[in-house]
Amino acid sequence: MNGIALHGGFIPYGGTFLTFADYSRPAIRLAALMGIRVIHVMTHDSIGLGEDGPTHQPVEHLASLRAIPNLLVFRPADALETAEAGIARCGPKRRPRSCVCRGRHCRRSVTARPRSIRWRWAPMLSSNPLVRENVTLIATGSEVSIALQAAKLLGEQGVRAAVVSAPCLELFRQQSREYRQKVLGRGPRVGIEAAVEGGWPRWLGTTASSSA
Repeated sequence: MNGIALHGGFIPYGGTFLTFADYSRPAIRLAALMGIRVIHVMTHDSIGLGEDGPTHQPVEHLASLRAIPNLLVFRPADALETAEAGIARCGPKRRPRSCVCRGRHCRRSVTARPRSIRWRWAPMLSSNPLVRENVTLIATGSEVSIALQAAKLLGEQGVRAAVVSAPCLELFRQQSREYRQKVLGRGPRVGIEAAVEGGWPRWLGTTASSSA
């Protein structure tokens, strides 16, 4: 894929399970170092993979990919975010990207979103601009559905929760400090992602996005 990209004329892409990103890591890292446009589509991103067992359950792989400089990692929550991530993957030429998609074993799905989303931001899915939320729930991929369910349960307990889908943390980090604070809110922030901690602490906590 890297050779095809360097030759020119094509945008190469390949696909495998997310847990097998370990085998692709040297090539992915080289693509990021060279700044070439290649696309890695990685499916079966859920740890709840059923009969395939722990060998096919990605735990540290999202954090591992996000740690590679100059690599864009997308984890879309539904068909709409997947389509918009596809548009983003054909964007800037100097950055390779990895799209992490849900696979056949993932039984969670995201319910209808109340407002449209844009792939380059971390969009708020459930928020009333006239009411200050008590907490912000930030999630990626299929865990966005869990965040939406949690927000509903919190609402029944009188706790106002905003739900934020963060399909690409690398692009969100590039946005202005003011925009990030607006999205993340000034109350406690909770991250929901079935994986190791990785770089999540910078987005969470109770401060007003001082480290964001």
